[in-house]
Amino acid sequence: MRTYIYIDGFNFYYRAVKGTHYKWINFKSLFEKLLSEQNQIIKIKYFTALVSGKYNSQKPIKQKTFIRALELTIPEIEIFYGHFLTHEVFAPLAESGSNKKSVKIIKTEEKGSDVNIAVQLLNDAWLNNFDCAVVVSNDSDLKEAMKLVKEHHPAKKVGLFMSGKGHPSKELMQYADFVKRIREGILQSSQLPNPIPDSNIYKPENW
Repeated sequence: MRTYIYIDGFNFYYRAVKGTHYKWINFKSLFEKLLSEQNQIIKIKYFTALVSGKYNSQKPIKQKTFIRALELTIPEIEIFYGHFLTHEVFAPLAESGSNKKSVKIIKTEEKGSDVNIAVQLLNDAWLNNFDCAVVVSNDSDLKEAMKLVKEHHPAKKVGLFMSGKGHPSKELMQYADFVKRIREGILQSSQLPNPIPDSNIYKPENW
């Protein structure tokens, strides 16, 4: 089965690897372990946005190092970039009583990845690029895209892979042919080599 994988990068990071030693993840190795022998991985589409170094100058360096390591190690991978949107908003303080106050805060949101995943998933289905699509996210905004694939291409399989703890999105599950959880043990056994062969790329410190 020709298989395309769609990874919501920030959803994966915050739910699966933040605070662990498994950030140096080899996505191809990971999904080869999770999928059956029938699945031939044709393309891995990774959706992210470049982080800012405003408060930590090392963050963008580490992220770019990781992306470069993926590109050198996994020929099937393709990177798609969204962007960050920062704006000021008023938010209530978390305090008891009737006289709650609001303060102005800076809110930063990653924009574009959910739309990019939905568009790529639908386009690949219509172009008949895959027999099986795997969505790696728990973002219910992807429900409509999964629904359209199943309604218009019923022969195609759609899988939902959820990372971290908690419950999979019920909205996404109703359009998934199979659901799997990405657990810690399989993350540990699916790391990129360090250093990346034939390069000077090393896993960043404290990863």
